[in-house]
Amino acid sequence: MKFLCDVHITYKLVKQLKDRGFEAEHINKILDKWHTSDEKICQYADKNNYTIITKDSDFRDSYFVKKTPKKLIKINLGNVSNINLQAIFDKYVNLIAKYESRSSFLLEIDKEDVTIVRETKD
Repeated sequence: MKFLCDVHITYKLVKQLKDRGFEAEHINKILDKWHTSDEKICQYADKNNYTIITKDSDFRDSYFVKKTPKKLIKINLGNVSNINLQAIFDKYVNLIAKYESRSSFLLEIDKEDVTIVRETKD
């Protein structure tokens, strides 16, 4: 599974995902870095089969209205500490990885659970 972390996601999560054997990039290292528009991020993610990890509700809106990004994890944790965010991902990463083969999905993560908002199977 390939992850693209949005600007407000810690680099520590990128490292953690890589350490677990996943491909992971941070938007601040590619394209126009933190200046990259949401539209360009979505295009890049869809073209390269990345799952976007974000706290930004604009991506959620785009998922429903524009059908992009195709694969999205929306974090609903507010200003959670990096350690807590990493612990939550560690807890749910195997569940999240099960969605790799889906053509489209939106998962939302909060402190208690991962919610499958929508998924499309091929």
